[in-house]
Amino acid sequence: MIQQLIRNQLNATLNATHFTHLGARYGGKVRDTYAAGDKLILITSDRISAFDHILKQSIPFKGQVLNGVATYFFDQTKDIVQNHILDVPDPNVTIARRCAPFPVEFVVRGYLAGHAWRTYQSGERILCGKALPDGLRQNSKLPQPILTPATKAEEGHDEDISREEIIRRHILTEDQFNQLEGYALALFERGTECAARQGLILVDTKYEFGLDAKGVITLIDEIHTPDSSRYFYADTYEELLSSDKPQRQLSKEFVREWLMDHGFRGLEGQVLPDLDDSFRIEVATRYIELFEQITGQPFKPDTHPDPVSRIEAAIEKALG
Repeated sequence: MIQQLIRNQLNATLNATHFTHLGARYGGKVRDTYAAGDKLILITSDRISAFDHILKQSIPFKGQVLNGVATYFFDQTKDIVQNHILDVPDPNVTIARRCAPFPVEFVVRGYLAGHAWRTYQSGERILCGKALPDGLRQNSKLPQPILTPATKAEEGHDEDISREEIIRRHILTEDQFNQLEGYALALFERGTECAARQGLILVDTKYEFGLDAKGVITLIDEIHTPDSSRYFYADTYEELLSSDKPQRQLSKEFVREWLMDHGFRGLEGQVLPDLDDSFRIEVATRYIELFEQITGQPFKPDTHPDPVSRIEAAIEKALG
């Protein structure tokens, strides 16, 4: 039944918004952000990105999944660090306190997967200043979670960077870095506990922080979503690891793998392939599966035929 709902929504996805009356608009890879005084209006679209490119086709209900998962985890972690949420008036919309973001993504890795594995496989044993032991295989659990920061690029790929380089280049002070590192590792520990309760392993994720108007460190952007995180199924992890088989996972990695199989790695001169409808339905199904698996709640899709008008009305009501 859910696949038929997804198919019916293929031509009614939320690709972009242009609400000029809300103020200045910033269009990111996935979110449209409007600055409205001391608030930000974050609209999570159905766009999907990989290798720092926005793919040509969007994914039904993806924005609702991302916004819903982030809302759930912001609530689960609000005792660790203040977050930016003020209101969630629509499945795709978050009204947030406006913050000045730190120009660093705090990536925490508990397992050797994705980018970290590709780096390791190339022979490197130092990642963002962190030494990795020899003898690890793909998807091995690391001795302990490590922080591998990345600079936030306006365009193109984010770049790995070490703690020492961040401080040397005055991107963050030593005190700021230490405090943010503490928050990131505590958030990862909480996310790991939440995932374990649902039979999942939180493999890696990224956090973004900013300062609010009062100078308080605030968790912003998203948290523990399938766009920012990777999850493995716990029940088959050891068996698949011991036999060197791919892990069953809930993340966006399978989209990257599909693109690589179709000759695209984000390199100059490569052409983005089109996502056919069957693959778009598969992607949407996996996103919904993650929502239900990680939150333990049923996904309730909003099938409005015109999501832009629905969202506009919800925002106007919320702002009075």
